[in-house]
Amino acid sequence: MNFRKIVKAFIPTGLFRKVEPLGHLGEAILFNLVYGFPARGFKVIGITGTNGKTTTAFLVHKMLHEAGFNVGLMSTVGYGVGDDIKSPPDHYTNVPTPLMMKRLKELKNQGGDWLVMEVTSMALAQNRVWGVPFHLAAMTNISQDHLDYHGTMDNYVNAKVKLFRLTNDNKKGLRTGVINADDATAERFVAAIKTPLTYGLKNGDLRAKDIELSAMGGSFQASAGDEKYIINSHLPGKFNVYNALAAVGIGRALGLSRLEIERGIAALTGVPGRMTSVEAGQKFDVLVDFAHTPDALKNVLKASKELTKGKVILVFGATGDRDKSKRPLMGKVAAKNADLIFLTDDETYTEDPAEIIYAVNKGISEAGGRSKTKIVHQRLAAIKAAFAAAGAGDTVLLTGIGHQTTRNMGGQEEPWNEIEIARNLLSQEK
Repeated sequence: MNFRKIVKAFIPTGLFRKVEPLGHLGEAILFNLVYGFPARGFKVIGITGTNGKTTTAFLVHKMLHEAGFNVGLMSTVGYGVGDDIKSPPDHYTNVPTPLMMKRLKELKNQGGDWLVMEVTSMALAQNRVWGVPFHLAAMTNISQDHLDYHGTMDNYVNAKVKLFRLTNDNKKGLRTGVINADDATAERFVAAIKTPLTYGLKNGDLRAKDIELSAMGGSFQASAGDEKYIINSHLPGKFNVYNALAAVGIGRALGLSRLEIERGIAALTGVPGRMTSVEAGQKFDVLVDFAHTPDALKNVLKASKELTKGKVILVFGATGDRDKSKRPLMGKVAAKNADLIFLTDDETYTEDPAEIIYAVNKGISEAGGRSKTKIVHQRLAAIKAAFAAAGAGDTVLLTGIGHQTTRNMGGQEEPWNEIEIARNLLSQEK
């Protein structure tokens, strides 16, 4: 048991939540000193939101790299500078502060001047990004997540808004925030930054129109006043139009030319574990996605529906030791949007997997999805069953694990590369 768990065991939860950020602040100050304030000298683009952070970060990183910037990336999926992006062994978006400072120093030593960084609500609430100079901030969208930690949606949003306050406080930065104007919380972010740049499909300074979607990606025209951008993206789904539009907004805020923005977005061919297609000569489509919130699950299911002639077959579960209130919500989303459901384990951590499945299944039943749901307690068996049930023109969607190469079962990490597992199973069936 680590020191944090020992302290937590003896302090009431409410009190622990109040003092924990002070502990993290002290740790952040200490390790900034140990590593020589490694974020200094970086111009950091912080990206927050419930969903879309990773894809937007990859889009912005690719766009800046293609434009000739010495740019680093710190995201859930990878970190590095330029084309040298490493896959992290951990499952964190923002790793513990000592490791974050160590990686920041590595990126600086690799010659990075700019940094595109995903920033979570918990890292912000706990002061784990103290010492990081945010040059510009972006918000992708807000929906329910992490209420096991924040308690209320208001607290959750406040934590996200903190990124914009930190950006506004950095007098050496742009003090600019790129904000999804179609999100219900947009005005809270606008109020926290000196120069807001809003975007959306319905609202905002920057709008997308003439949207065309296919299995290969999407195209649209982005316009802000008289300025127009013709965007071609390899990322499918309407939700990725929002992510690409956020990248356009960031490019505009940084002063990139129209061609630099258009070419940069077109250069990104995909993001690991985000609507990743698995091909092994099978007669149906297989997509792997990290979706692990109700809103993300709804987005990938709707995108799959739009691109599928036959059935959309979903293999999914919910994560243990995380926000329990979203489990039945995810079940309802699955019941309303999938044609056939294989409910199984995701990552259990220290929880009983049967209890997790029960909570998700309760939402499925309440939404009338019981008749199209099969409960399979082993994920490998669930994937096999979904492939066996799929026919020509169908799509099998595997959600929750995404890019990861391990998963936590019973408190222990075990090897699990869902993309490779799916490919191997498909190859065996040929």
